[in-house]
Amino acid sequence: MSYATLDTEQLKTLIAIADSGSFTRAAREVNRTQAAVSMQMRRLEETVGRSLFTKNGRSNRLTGDGEHLLEYARRIVALNNEAMTVLKEPELAGYVRIGTPDDYAERFLPRIFARFARTHPLVEIGIICDGSTALHERILADELDLAIVTHRDCGSHGDVMRRERLFWVASPRHRVHEHEVLPLAVGRTSCSWRVAATQGLDAANRPYRILYTSPSATALSAAVLSGLAISVLPESAIRPGMRRLNADDGFPSLPNCDIALLRAANATASSVTALADHVIESLSNLDPANVEWA
Repeated sequence: MSYATLDTEQLKTLIAIADSGSFTRAAREVNRTQAAVSMQMRRLEETVGRSLFTKNGRSNRLTGDGEHLLEYARRIVALNNEAMTVLKEPELAGYVRIGTPDDYAERFLPRIFARFARTHPLVEIGIICDGSTALHERILADELDLAIVTHRDCGSHGDVMRRERLFWVASPRHRVHEHEVLPLAVGRTSCSWRVAATQGLDAANRPYRILYTSPSATALSAAVLSGLAISVLPESAIRPGMRRLNADDGFPSLPNCDIALLRAANATASSVTALADHVIESLSNLDPANVEWA
């Protein structure tokens, strides 16, 4: 059976609308008029034979079919960009030093580096896992070229790539969150997630004690999943088997978590720029629902 071909420019506009939240902002991002953007979406709806948007007051939101197509659009555009990179860009080589906390390494890097290796197979990557504050110091000392960090832990330096909500998490098989004195599993004292957790509980007059401290998100997650403590994690770090806690459970709301990319002042090589651009694109478009856990 023969099907119509999807237009990648229309798919890019669909992604821009979904990410920016409006046709007007998307038009600026794709450098078109709002009328041209509307026409693109009408033609895309004609191609797929489905309604992709529905009116919500004065704004438009994606229908179920629109959300489904959006998933494919991200994959198609990413694959198109990957193919053009391989065929058009000169083959890069070199060694890039990148740092990241272990939780970001576990969640983000396998898929990101797998795609980067396909487009730039001659670039060698050295990875250092440490806390965000320590990584910031290594960037300033020129011991790293790039670092993926929690923005607030680095004095607001770097370019923010994505923003996620922070959540209280616990084991659904245990009632540890109902303890009179809440046991917490958190990072080092400099960790902004720990600060957010303790400040929120202090403001809510909820007694707590720090039961486990570790820079390793894997260790903290183990404490949560075994029912020993509760913790605070961004959305994409929530593992299968964890329960989110909210106001109905007596827990205060938490601030957002901003993830940023730091770059050393002397890191000007083309291989560094290529990896930086790839990390920014990948994390900006990451769907937390599609994070894969071992």
